[in-house]
Amino acid sequence: MRILWKGFSAQMAIGVAGTLIHWQIFFVLTSAIQLDQSASNFAAFCIAAAFAFYMNALYTFETGTSVAAYLIFISVIGGLSYGVGLFADVRNLPGLVTVTVFTLLEMLLGFGFFRFVLFRGRQT
Repeated sequence: MRILWKGFSAQMAIGVAGTLIHWQIFFVLTSAIQLDQSASNFAAFCIAAAFAFYMNALYTFETGTSVAAYLIFISVIGGLSYGVGLFADVRNLPGLVTVTVFTLLEMLLGFGFFRFVLFRGRQT
């Protein structure tokens, strides 16, 4: 069980920074550019995910991963981000609900994906 939590605090710090990036970009795109929540959520996720991937590769896991694994991550979680935004667009939900729901889902799925799929090799 202890091995499961190894690197969790570093990944959490990177996750918080990534979440702040995601939220800022989402609100700029929906407010200033007037994009739909679905497109804004997806674009913000892609930028924040690139940041988190790079930082986790450097500081948390210290191991490489394949481009294919990264593209699978972007596809799966990116599809989820678009779907949450689309649901919010259809239901006319506020943007705060969109990013909050997606952040909670991404935290649950993202840690497992990063830990067990993308960086399943040697950890620090």
